[in-house]
Amino acid sequence: MRSLRQVWTVAAKDLAIELRTKESLNAAGAFSIVILVLFSFVFDPFSDTTKEIGGGLLWLVFVFAGALVFNRGFARELPNECLDALMSSPLPAGSLLMGKAIANFAMLLVVEVISLVVFGIFYDVTWTHHLPLLAAVFALGTWGISVMGSVFGALPVNLRLRELMLPVIIYPMLVPLLIGASELTGSLLSAQPVDPGNLIWFRVLIIFDIVVSALALLLADTILVN
Repeated sequence: MRSLRQVWTVAAKDLAIELRTKESLNAAGAFSIVILVLFSFVFDPFSDTTKEIGGGLLWLVFVFAGALVFNRGFARELPNECLDALMSSPLPAGSLLMGKAIANFAMLLVVEVISLVVFGIFYDVTWTHHLPLLAAVFALGTWGISVMGSVFGALPVNLRLRELMLPVIIYPMLVPLLIGASELTGSLLSAQPVDPGNLIWFRVLIIFDIVVSALALLLADTILVN
């Protein structure tokens, strides 16, 4: 219970800072909207092909916008040696990492909801057909991205080129998750029935989330000390 309170304390701190400054939300939200609007002029919004690739387009936007969120996760702790103070405190490294992941998860979900509304308007897509399943896909995919972003966001935090290093490190690791999330999202946006083939991708997302969460907790001390 104490660890859970510590996790929520870290997450609440980051979210409170973000609500006050809105640095990550403004940057990631503006990026997502601009990309979706620009691509709406490239593809015919009434074409079936556009609807089929919609899932992949959305998740590419999400993962690129996520990099803007993850870069600030630990970077905001650098002034006044706040990160060193956190590491010197009794706070477990795993709790710190999971707290950062939950805060990133919440911020990225806000960006995704805004992007989904913009996507529905500009691409003439009705995304309410399978809303509970779509919400589940978004939650599973976003949690995996958030944990990976928190883990790899901590590694280059002291580098001057950390904004460039994070995408290079994280994107190849997210390929299985992005494929599964894109396939499921594309099917749900096309109002296709959920078949056994889609259930396989749900398993991929669940297994991916479990594995990366377990590894993040197991290697938290090594990641943050380095």
